[in-house]
Amino acid sequence: MRQLLGLTLVLGVVCALPAADWPQFLGPTRDAHSTETGLLRAFSEKGPPVLWEMEVGEGYSSPVIAGDRLLVLHRVGNEDLLDCVEAATGKKRWTFRVATSYRDPLGKGDGPRSTPVIDGKAVYCLCADGRLFCIDLVTGKEVWKRALHDDYAVPGSFFGVGTSPLIEGDLLVVNVGARGAGIVALNKMSGKEVWKATDDGASYASPVTAALGGKRQLVFFTRQGLVILDPRDGTERHRQRWRARINASVNAASPVVVGEEIFLSACYDTGAIVLKVTRDKLQEVWSNDESLSCHFSTSVHHNGFLYGFDGRQEQGTHFRCVEWKTGKVRWSKDGFGCGSLVLADNQLIVLSEEGELVLVELSEKGYRETARAAVLKGTCRAHLALANGRLYARSGTRLVCWDFKKK
Repeated sequence: MRQLLGLTLVLGVVCALPAADWPQFLGPTRDAHSTETGLLRAFSEKGPPVLWEMEVGEGYSSPVIAGDRLLVLHRVGNEDLLDCVEAATGKKRWTFRVATSYRDPLGKGDGPRSTPVIDGKAVYCLCADGRLFCIDLVTGKEVWKRALHDDYAVPGSFFGVGTSPLIEGDLLVVNVGARGAGIVALNKMSGKEVWKATDDGASYASPVTAALGGKRQLVFFTRQGLVILDPRDGTERHRQRWRARINASVNAASPVVVGEEIFLSACYDTGAIVLKVTRDKLQEVWSNDESLSCHFSTSVHHNGFLYGFDGRQEQGTHFRCVEWKTGKVRWSKDGFGCGSLVLADNQLIVLSEEGELVLVELSEKGYRETARAAVLKGTCRAHLALANGRLYARSGTRLVCWDFKKK
């Protein structure tokens, strides 16, 4: 059985979706990198040309794209909606609806935070109340569902569920956050449990996969810190505590893996750390609370440098370039607030929390923006998506598609 599962995992890697798609949180390689070229290098103060836009409900879930389909998870009234539209035109294909009574205990919004993941002919979405659905991508019909918070007796959290599920071969893996079921792997076809591991609470960071020591590993930034697991059976390989000393805190930025090293970052007097993975242990490369302490935005790496947002959202942030090997700040730009960013065509595409779209040169030598436009009103915390020359972004009321291909 273990050999069969291992073979399936390898096949799952080989049969990944095309790079032109944006099928999951942070894109095809789950690191906010895009291989698309020939993109806009500038635009007017009105922003790039708008191809279409549509009303959406509240939530921080990002749009995902596979082929000619775009999906967005949002809340309208007392329903969570998964809308499937044509990626090029916005024309509605289908809507999956499920009633919800979720109320955020701290009043930070009642919509979904987790981003769906598309895999083949299925899409998986995780709602703020812990209900997990597998939906047929073609028809919009429910295939299976799980009530994870009920099934695993998950304790309450500050803002509901915010982590995004991860597909690894035949597995759908989630940081559930229960005792004895901190991380759970389900069969993606049936929803049945394959394995469960750890007592780690759920964070708002989303897991990634990486080849560490020549083997596929699951890399989680849980409420307690870094956990690295074997995807075959959930065996724990490495662990590093990295969280705030106070309870009123979150880990929300996803881990960034470069080679055999992992970058973790959090606010609340915690800071950042780079760890090198060896066979027997984790070795600290550097750590501090002065370089790049990320509240919820995930940083991106390029050629030995990290680009990201330093500081808590409520107190204002700095957009920075930091050396991966040392943590040295190469440049810092104020005035962004938090935001999301995509690295594509040798530039950074940035959407600020206030709805400004900005193009920034990809350079460690200094900050230089080449375009800026106010494109969305309201708070923008959902991550950007880029697929087939089109850029997508949403607020709590609008989803916009721009033509981002250079003419």
